[in-house]
Amino acid sequence: MQVESIFEKGTGAMNEDFYFASGSRFGVFDGATSLTPETYEQGCTGGYLASNIAGRVFATGDGPLLGLADKANAAISEAMLERGVDLNDKKYLWSTSAAVVSLDNDRFEWVQIGDCLVMVIKEDGSHELLMDGFDHDTETLRMWQSVSAEADDSILNALHDQILKVRGQMNVSYGVFSGEQEAMSFINHGQRDLDGVDSILIFTDGLFVPSCDPERKEGFDHLASLFRQGGLRHVRDYIRSVEETDPCCRRFPRFKPHDDIAAISITF
Repeated sequence: MQVESIFEKGTGAMNEDFYFASGSRFGVFDGATSLTPETYEQGCTGGYLASNIAGRVFATGDGPLLGLADKANAAISEAMLERGVDLNDKKYLWSTSAAVVSLDNDRFEWVQIGDCLVMVIKEDGSHELLMDGFDHDTETLRMWQSVSAEADDSILNALHDQILKVRGQMNVSYGVFSGEQEAMSFINHGQRDLDGVDSILIFTDGLFVPSCDPERKEGFDHLASLFRQGGLRHVRDYIRSVEETDPCCRRFPRFKPHDDIAAISITF
């Protein structure tokens, strides 16, 4: 078994992603950029704290992944309470997406929430994402595509009200770990045989291949092809080269020129 990982800060003030590889368990986490200016100890954002808290629960805890998911979500709630965060207003909540895989002989278990993804690449060259419904930002990116040519500001400022509206749907129409119990109903979970599996990839959205059309999903076909050609670093290098051609995020609609990346590949 060969394991490759990438952990890289984007153009934000700090890397809000987290990852771990601990024995036969692997995980990536993507803390959501806060919609308020509050920071906490050592200037850490709520997104950073959420991804790190959840990640460490999975990295050090025992038992089935679903039980650890519940503990991770509760740990975020407890940490926010300790720091006096207003839990009744979603824009203040710390939150993180997650994808975790645990290997057990000839099988693997996985758990996922938000837009951290699990991809299986098979020995016959085909690939499969083990979840759907992770595209809650599509409407916002489509709106940005329509107005970005005339906008003198970033997407975060130009579409602030829209972004706030989407955050208000957190654990209502899409799920993330945010300390809210409703998050548990959005968890994707399963077990699979490793027979016929060449590689398992888990990654945050910084490894999504940029697309001119936010509604098209062909980028994951391209991602799988790039991985087969040269591994995670080849995927990363391609993404960064494309992003460099569009620093204002207009041709390839996205929230920042370069996003944080946390990604792990396990090849058998």
